[in-house]
Amino acid sequence: MTARRRAGAVIWASGGLLAVFYLAALAAPFVAPYDFTAQNRSFPHCPPSRVYVRPAAWGSESLFYTHPYVLADPVLRRYEEQSAVRVPIRLFSDGHLFTTPPGAGQFFLLGTDGLGRDLFSRIVHGGRVSLFIGIVGVAISFSIGTVVGSIAGYSGGWVDNVIMRLVEVEMSLPSFYFLLALAAVIPVNLSSATTFFLIVVLLSFINWAGFARVIRGMVSSLRESAYVTAARALGASRWRILTRHVIPGTFSYTTIAATISIPSFILGESALSLLGLGIQEPSASWGNLLADAQNVQNLVKYPWILTPGVFIFLTVMAFNFLGDYLRDRLDPRAVQG
Repeated sequence: MTARRRAGAVIWASGGLLAVFYLAALAAPFVAPYDFTAQNRSFPHCPPSRVYVRPAAWGSESLFYTHPYVLADPVLRRYEEQSAVRVPIRLFSDGHLFTTPPGAGQFFLLGTDGLGRDLFSRIVHGGRVSLFIGIVGVAISFSIGTVVGSIAGYSGGWVDNVIMRLVEVEMSLPSFYFLLALAAVIPVNLSSATTFFLIVVLLSFINWAGFARVIRGMVSSLRESAYVTAARALGASRWRILTRHVIPGTFSYTTIAATISIPSFILGESALSLLGLGIQEPSASWGNLLADAQNVQNLVKYPWILTPGVFIFLTVMAFNFLGDYLRDRLDPRAVQG
């Protein structure tokens, strides 16, 4: 019972974490305190600002405050905290979740990058790409896989043979290198929205074949089931049998596989953007935010630039936990404990 409770706590924590991430991405202009493209050359690689709680006796206008940083050594990028200056952190002010008064000083929750851009603001806006590319990519690839696999599995014969041979050819391609080759032909002058759409299409094109093969096997089994045979005997059309009886029978597997597959799209986009073949500057995604972390010296001196990788890790693990939970609940072959 204790183990079951711990598992339930992990599932609730995973679901809550994903809900927070997706809500923050949807409300990025409100959650982010600054423009994610704004450069502040006075604060390159500034460390995360410390947050302090106001003592009750101070009677300040805000419960939280920070001490601003000043660049003491521009060469070594060494910062010193001005302990004599208090900058209030206002909540729900000026159309943002939190911000500081104009001219009072900067507050960098997760530090800044090499151009002085607020890393937290860029992570929040980058989540719009990295998080939703998984949802959109899974929707496209699983739709293609379901249609192709269902047609092949239900039709059988030469139709099945032709489709499966094409699927096997697609699966034989080295996915990552093939994806790099396709991404390399994307023009660099495209808008972020167009680049986002092309990356989703490329990732979907790479991932649909394996899913189609599994669906084909499931449909081949379902077409001989009693309720499908009865529908066929009653004169139902092939389209009606597929859409009303056969394809819904695969939904439990589809739900599980889709949940587990979302991280692969997130990681695929991150890898492309990290290599400079995905979302380009000044747009943000969790992948291209890790570009600075490729330099070991930067990583040692400014470890906070690895924060986008933490968000990727947490998102991937949360989806994996949810996928395992759904598999235990929806897979009829799972061992009931």
